[in-house]
Amino acid sequence: MKLRLDTSKTYAIALEGGGAKGAYEVGVWRALDEAGVRFDAVAGTSVGALNGAMMVMGELEQALRLWENIRFSQVFDADDVQLKKLYDHKLSEVDFRTLFKDAMEAIHEGGLDIEPLRRLIAEWVDEEKIRSSPKKLFLVTYSLTDKRELDIDADELEEGKLRDMLLASAYVPLFQRKKLDGKDYVDGSVHNLVPISSLLERGYRDIIVIRIFGVGFEKRTRIPEDANIITVAPRERLGGVLQFDAAQSRRLLQLGYFDGLRMLYGLAGEKYYIDRQWSETEAYFALQELCRLFIKEETPSLREMNETILPKLAKHLKVKDGGYYDLLTALLERLAERQGISPFRVRTEEMLLLEIAAKMKKK
Repeated sequence: MKLRLDTSKTYAIALEGGGAKGAYEVGVWRALDEAGVRFDAVAGTSVGALNGAMMVMGELEQALRLWENIRFSQVFDADDVQLKKLYDHKLSEVDFRTLFKDAMEAIHEGGLDIEPLRRLIAEWVDEEKIRSSPKKLFLVTYSLTDKRELDIDADELEEGKLRDMLLASAYVPLFQRKKLDGKDYVDGSVHNLVPISSLLERGYRDIIVIRIFGVGFEKRTRIPEDANIITVAPRERLGGVLQFDAAQSRRLLQLGYFDGLRMLYGLAGEKYYIDRQWSETEAYFALQELCRLFIKEETPSLREMNETILPKLAKHLKVKDGGYYDLLTALLERLAERQGISPFRVRTEEMLLLEIAAKMKKK
């Protein structure tokens, strides 16, 4: 595989808010780290600010360990067993009476108790390490007291206040809010879900944006002509913003890692990760052979291929305005999915085709 990102540059990274979906961001970070991508600043909103703190600390292994073992009760006062059953759709096993009672108590008390999150931040975030890091950390929250967005440079905070501001950035409206220095705050996502502006306004121009499609307001930001914005984003749903479940987080870590590889190495495919080796011509002949195997017992004529078979195949696979290669990868992905082949491996077209053939022969 050939790296497509210019690693001679130093980048800034923008991390979106999105609660439990934040595991995806750490998966992307792992891919960037393995590729030797350098960065000197991170701007984050909500969970993006918490992940950003660990990025500035340089604690990738710690961040992976945290997300691999995350539990609901590490973020808010909750029954891990019951909530996992609920998210896993094991409804017949859920104690709805207890869940309803807990929900009513939370409403009465002004929201979910996030004292566990406060303890988690105290345990995992090292303020001194962040202040001494050559990398900059910026975090976004919203002051309800002052009715304005706060775009905070961690280095400019009064000593001992960083953890409080990280908590303020993550004050989801469902959470109990406690005043910090006499002021009320709410999750920064209500005003700036994807904090690209935080970096652009400070002069950063080479920016990697990691999207997780959280809940909030995407601030309208003018992108300067000299800015180079590179986006990594999932192509499937990442689950709920409160789905702090270890199994789910491990899936998101893996998805983020491979989506990071897709961006870094220009991998083809929609769901799978294909290291492209074949040309359009080679893709055409592969399609012709596959059509012979699955549709006809003899090689179809060029006219039949071009006027009948390929247009019908493109319509069936919902491939619009693509070339032969796009149609081939869509077909391979459909076949691979039907055979239960995991997408989480980088393969060439030939490797994927052979794996499909082996599975079908075995069956």
